[in-house]
Amino acid sequence: MELAYIPSPSRGVWNLGPIPLRGYAFCIIIGVFVAVWLGNKRWLARGGRAGTVADIAVWAVPFGLVGGRLYHVITDYELYFSPGRDWVDAFKVWEGGLGIWGAVALGAVGAWIGCRRRGIPLPAYADAIAPGIALAQAIGRWGNWFNQELYGRETHVPWALHITSSEGGRVPGYYHPTFLYESLWCIGVALLVIWADRRFRLGHGRAFALYVAAYCVGRGWIEYMRVDDAHHILGLRLNDWTAIIVFLLAVTYIVVSAKKRPGREAVVEPGASDGPTEDVAGAEADGEDADADAKAEDKADVEVEDKAEPDAVEAKDEPESAKKS
Repeated sequence: MELAYIPSPSRGVWNLGPIPLRGYAFCIIIGVFVAVWLGNKRWLARGGRAGTVADIAVWAVPFGLVGGRLYHVITDYELYFSPGRDWVDAFKVWEGGLGIWGAVALGAVGAWIGCRRRGIPLPAYADAIAPGIALAQAIGRWGNWFNQELYGRETHVPWALHITSSEGGRVPGYYHPTFLYESLWCIGVALLVIWADRRFRLGHGRAFALYVAAYCVGRGWIEYMRVDDAHHILGLRLNDWTAIIVFLLAVTYIVVSAKKRPGREAVVEPGASDGPTEDVAGAEADGEDADADAKAEDKADVEVEDKAEPDAVEAKDEPESAKKS
């Protein structure tokens, strides 16, 4: 009998009338909001405008979802296109199955489109959003917990994950909670990028490249622990090879970029610091108008007083002249 373990949820879907509420979808949505929130704070600190990160995310998120799904379907095509399978299931994103490699790659294309429309350099935007993406991944991994999927080898450690479902070829038992390992690793990656960015003032996409490299290191050993079906090349899972290649590319980018473009961008959003915003400008204009009105009123009061004084003198002198006459 196991005294300690991580229980799996009894279900991952709750029905609100005809509307299904899925734990996996909620984790993805919460992750996106956290990424945009943190990205916006970092963007403002770099001198950008509020709302820019969210505007570009409108392009990046849909592209990322499509890219993540495409990567999963392509690399696990037998789940949807082999005999006895229904290809329509390839469109059922809510049932799980998003490849982070495809999500980041195609999400970057969407971000590039959004940045082009705003006249913003993509590397600067990527640096601002990098820790948020890592936190979004940390939250999104809990969606796998709701679906009882992507666990590791069988184990009896106190933090073992108790799988209870037998659907899809699952064997109930106690396994390494790789979803938890990756979630904690991603939180560490986010903290690492934030620290390194403050310490070394990373710019020109190097903070994003650090996030990619650090994530690949963790994904490599976590992927090695997983037992779900996957394609193997030379004894390694496909995602392990992907992590190795992407890690090398990220490190190469950091080294080359640091030599060619040291330092950090002075301006990340053209026009963001050229002058006051509309609200501030409006307030200043109202203040100037108020000062002008006040000065006009003071001038009018002085004129009235100047006119009143001679009248008062004449009124005072009039009886004296009357006496003399």
